[in-house]
Amino acid sequence: MFRIRTAALASLAMAGALTMTACGNAGGGGKEAADVTKAGLASLNFINGGAKENNAPPKTGDFFMGPRNNPMAKKWVELAVGSANGLSPIVHDGAGFTLYRFDKDTARPSRSNCNGDCAVTWPPVLVQPGSKIFLPPNGVPLKAVGVVRRDDGTLQVTVGGWPIYRFSKDTAPGQTNGEGVGGTWFAVSPRGGKVLPATGSQTTPPSNTPPSNTPPSAPPASAPPATGAALGNGSAILDSGKNFSEPDGSVGVAGPGCQTLGRPFLTLSMQIAGGPMKIWTGPNCTGTSKLVTADVPDLAAAGFNQPIASIRFGDN
Repeated sequence: MFRIRTAALASLAMAGALTMTACGNAGGGGKEAADVTKAGLASLNFINGGAKENNAPPKTGDFFMGPRNNPMAKKWVELAVGSANGLSPIVHDGAGFTLYRFDKDTARPSRSNCNGDCAVTWPPVLVQPGSKIFLPPNGVPLKAVGVVRRDDGTLQVTVGGWPIYRFSKDTAPGQTNGEGVGGTWFAVSPRGGKVLPATGSQTTPPSNTPPSNTPPSAPPASAPPATGAALGNGSAILDSGKNFSEPDGSVGVAGPGCQTLGRPFLTLSMQIAGGPMKIWTGPNCTGTSKLVTADVPDLAAAGFNQPIASIRFGDN
């Protein structure tokens, strides 16, 4: 049976984070658009756990293989978190397809600027009144999920205020062919950021390997051990702007152990999940380090103003 969060709980938990996504979203925006979007949000069912775990019907929602604007496709969507082709952590749907964001959209207020032929190449993730949104454990946080009214009147799911899409040239789960297309399309992070490969490249080769929540392999044993506070085996998003903005992109990194970036990344803010971690100025967790225990909106103000070259997570 579906484990549905009560409407009251969902409304209370989401009110602050999602009201802002309802303003100025359709046509010229305004109160009418905001009211329609709020009504659409209130009509959705937010469910603990994944689609398969909750026995979502086959050939519906993310399992539906036809057009994404078909009513059967809009019955439900899952917002899971995993990794694929060097991108981590990224959001994928219940069928394992990577979800993307578009730099020409806006998040505050939420607005999609991908219509017409663009929406054919990049099918928006759509819902309708009564749709279910499955939120697996360690997936996209409830407070980051919203909806926006598109120019054609349909409701599109947002993450961190950013409208999200599939890519038509991803033909199998685990592919990331949309990463870096046009310098404006990127896999979306669990909080709405754009995720770049740790190598700094904006393109990744296609893969038929489904996304996995299995973290990357641990580094060579020569990496120095962690000291001091116990570290968590989690993940981090390194943002190129203060306050979790991404003027020059962001990089996702996940544990266990010491993870060296392909190139040092100038990080002005940092989002973390899964417990404390250490950031280092040198590769293989060498050089100057700093313990990070919570999201940091301004790393320079926190006393770390050099590029991050590696991160140490817990080893288990």
